[in-house]
Amino acid sequence: MNKSIVCFLCFLLVICNCVPAGDTDWEIRVNSVGYRTVQSKLAVMVKPCDSYSIVNSDDNSVVYSGGVTGPEYQKDINQQGWIADFSEYAIPGRYYITAKGGGRSVDFTIADDVYQQPLTTAMRGFYLWRCGCAVSGEYNGNIYSHAPCHMSDGWLDYTGLSKKRHDACGGWHDAGDYGKYVVNACFTIGVLFNAWDHFGDKLSDLKLDVPEAEFVCPDYLNELKWELDWLLTMQYPDDSGRVSHKLTALNFSGFVMPEADLQKRYLTEWSSAATADFAAVMAMAARIYKPFSTEYSAKCLKAAELSYNYLKAYTEDKLFVQGEFSTGGYETSDWDDRLWMAAELWRTTREKQYLVDFEKRAAYLGRAHIDACGWGQLSALGIISYLLDESSCKNADLTNRLWHEMVAVADGIVKTADNDIYGRGLGGKYYWGCNGTIAGQVLLLWTAYQHQPNSKYRSTAEDNISNLLGNNQYGRSYITGIGINPPMHPHDRRSGADGINAPWPGYLVGGGHTATDWIDQQGDYRTNEIAINWQGPLVYAFAALDSWDK
Repeated sequence: MNKSIVCFLCFLLVICNCVPAGDTDWEIRVNSVGYRTVQSKLAVMVKPCDSYSIVNSDDNSVVYSGGVTGPEYQKDINQQGWIADFSEYAIPGRYYITAKGGGRSVDFTIADDVYQQPLTTAMRGFYLWRCGCAVSGEYNGNIYSHAPCHMSDGWLDYTGLSKKRHDACGGWHDAGDYGKYVVNACFTIGVLFNAWDHFGDKLSDLKLDVPEAEFVCPDYLNELKWELDWLLTMQYPDDSGRVSHKLTALNFSGFVMPEADLQKRYLTEWSSAATADFAAVMAMAARIYKPFSTEYSAKCLKAAELSYNYLKAYTEDKLFVQGEFSTGGYETSDWDDRLWMAAELWRTTREKQYLVDFEKRAAYLGRAHIDACGWGQLSALGIISYLLDESSCKNADLTNRLWHEMVAVADGIVKTADNDIYGRGLGGKYYWGCNGTIAGQVLLLWTAYQHQPNSKYRSTAEDNISNLLGNNQYGRSYITGIGINPPMHPHDRRSGADGINAPWPGYLVGGGHTATDWIDQQGDYRTNEIAINWQGPLVYAFAALDSWDK
């Protein structure tokens, strides 16, 4: 690894206002990383006040003053807030906010490139998640590293093929555990590929200092290829096209470093959802990597078509059954996965059979099929791919109806955020991984904006990310190593076992199951775990805000 590049990245990452955990209760809540010059800029005061001032951090001079709205009471968090909207202040610099009546915010930045380093840090998190090799990275003076791990992945005992070992090393660890799960991996790759499709001009210059692949491509795609290469090994070695649902040991490991997890790890039986998701991302990979390697593109397309053809003949919903496994199940039905698969194969090949397949499946879809976007509900990814394609072959009535529903979803997110004192696009909804949904709503808002450029879509996306970075009921960032008082004890085996006080950096924790039950404790996997399916939307959100013009 190029040490000079890593040290330079480390220096830049320090200026992202990484504030260590402490007892300070910042009474004025802001996006603790900062705001783009043209961004929606909201702050929430939790003590009574009627006005506020923005103060230059360098010389403590007041540069802007204004009044507040409120108080507004929010029942779910049992909190009153006085809201300051300083969106019109757009002069780059370093600032903090004070309020008449007391209180101060953490320092924050206003700059057009304010999200570039959080984007780099969050995306570097995928490299640090790599399985099947050694990794090492420096951040804020700490070296985060592990030795080659899980080099015997994976055994075929549970596939019905044999009890031999099939080489399935590589990929990313899925979350705070060391398992590797196909449906979750494919959703994550799908979101990250969308980021490339939408913001590739920016992402192509992203410097991640990752090892080179066998062909030259941007660092961003190089990192995604590490996961794709592992996914290719999850297709059954019998050339049927079936794809194993996951690769794990029978049980979760303890809090040990990955190289110390020596349990025997198995490919499980296949599922139709995993097979369809695999075909979708391989079809995307075929078109995205074609400018860089026609050979790799052809390999991915061949794998996608093989799985599609198997599912074309096998029409049943083949659910995954845990059996002896106690690791993550990711059980899901396959109707949405098949729809996404058809959309991506059509976009890549332009073959009519795939378009007919998608449009037949999409004919009955409504708002609820777009609003929910995650590993268990993938129809939104298929719909987005279809809507943003400019082909004249699409069914016009279906296209118009789906655009109508997409805009309605975005309008609903805006309305919900407008009624939340912290501008949270989920309002009072909390559940496992809800912070990942907050980040993922940016994809829906950006897509709707392409059809109807409503400025509220962008400002709501900005407010969502501000919520993750400190403008929330806790006054804390939800992302390790970034922003004010970030999580220090995520449910992450590496962070718990490496002997370093600060956790591995750049990871979004899942968030509370209610408005007030997030606990920054290692054992609280319910609210404080990290996972690739939340990290992918976070990367997308940072890339979107870094690219979204006025």
